[in-house]
Amino acid sequence: MNTSDEDLAKAAANGDGAAFALLLERCYDRLFALCFRLTGARAEAEDLTQDICAALPAKLRRYRVQARFTTWLYRVAVNAAHDRRRRNATHAKAATGWGDWEIARQAGIAEDRERDAWLTTAMAALPDDLRDTLALTVGEDMTHAEAAAVLEISEGTVSWRLSEARKRLRAMTPKEGTA
Repeated sequence: MNTSDEDLAKAAANGDGAAFALLLERCYDRLFALCFRLTGARAEAEDLTQDICAALPAKLRRYRVQARFTTWLYRVAVNAAHDRRRRNATHAKAATGWGDWEIARQAGIAEDRERDAWLTTAMAALPDDLRDTLALTVGEDMTHAEAAAVLEISEGTVSWRLSEARKRLRAMTPKEGTA
């Protein structure tokens, strides 16, 4: 007895496991060949074919015998390939953007560490009075008046010390192009 693919599909849609197995046996190689042509890669075609076969029992419930079964199955395969391409493109785009963002973030962190390390070393080279004033006003974000009160000096002296500290730090700053 030679049962048509369409009759097997109807039986499989109604829960006939043997009909479903026979239908897959008949169509699997052609389905894989189409998936290979759609994807261009064996591994991708294998994954796509398996995904289609796994989804087929649910999809068969919507199959109507208006065209040959293989025509319907090929439409399912083309749609699945399009969905996969869109999903892969979305993931690739997201991954690319994320990768660029992460590279920039890591570069910023490295620059911050480098700057902090340089500043720590440079401040250690300053005289104590300049370092203390700089630490309070820049590091602790104090006003000149607050730093003057802590150091028991005038606001004018705080301003002078900051100016002197900046001048000395600029002189210690490595010039562009020199290592």
